[in-house]
Amino acid sequence: MIRSRTILAIILIAIGLAWIGQGTGLLKGTGFMVGDPKWAVIGAAAVVAGIALGVLEIRRRRQA
Repeated sequence: MIRSRTILAIILIAIGLAWIGQGTGLLKGTGFMVGDPKWAVIGAAAVVAGIALGVLEIRRRRQA
């Protein structure tokens, strides 16, 4: 269970960064997400959620 939370945190952060890059236009492409600021905001939320999950997991490991 511990590994799955850590993996989920890493995936959330990675996907969030990709969405930020697409939403801001830093990552070029032809998709519907490119240049749409809504996806940058959604990506930022995913990064924050991933960091929060990671911090909670680190705290749980220290307490155990």
